[in-house]
Amino acid sequence: MRKVIQANEVSNLVKSGDTLLVGGFGLSGSPLTLIYELLHSDVSELTVVSNNLGEDGLGLHKLFEAGKIKKMVGSFFSTNKPAVTAWQKGELEIDLIPQGTLAEAIRAGGAGIGGFYTKTAVGTELAEGKEERVINGERYIFEKAIKGDVSFVKAAKADKLGNLIYHTTARNFNPLVATAGKIVIAEVDEIVEVGQLDPEQIITPHAYVDYVIQSKFVKQGVNYVESR
Repeated sequence: MRKVIQANEVSNLVKSGDTLLVGGFGLSGSPLTLIYELLHSDVSELTVVSNNLGEDGLGLHKLFEAGKIKKMVGSFFSTNKPAVTAWQKGELEIDLIPQGTLAEAIRAGGAGIGGFYTKTAVGTELAEGKEERVINGERYIFEKAIKGDVSFVKAAKADKLGNLIYHTTARNFNPLVATAGKIVIAEVDEIVEVGQLDPEQIITPHAYVDYVIQSKFVKQGVNYVESR
């Protein structure tokens, strides 16, 4: 199967109503090219699972502004005031999940595990409606695993088979997201020939990755700028 595709082919792989898993932490490790390709598509009613909803005017926030997101599942929304306002008005569904729980839920989804018990959020509003169990004298709640229809991943390098290498903290949620989607699309800064990656540096094996695209963005200081 041809794994290296053009960015404009991405919108054909995502359908309205899909659950979309997106790597990134803030904008670090965020697959901006993949996200922005959906702006030009007819895709809507998406459920997006990601740590946060981008930043004001950047990243996933653009999909939110375009009205393409029905529900957001994530951990950190306090810096995105328009999203919080939309939630208060009933215009956006939000599932707030503690950050470590979110990571483990995605990992469990990728590992074929149905869910897990955690002490995090016990006794809070986040535990309402969830199964509770006492284990060794301590209270736990059950969290379901998270899986998606499509995963958007950002990596530093890929070979043409789809083996992925990440750059420092831009790795964040990306390796987890790469295991939990039915279709996995990786946006990378550099594509090399098979055999050119050090096997000891490969984090995501090619068996998880369906497609690879070249990123259109480069980092300049703290900003991400579209490459010309």
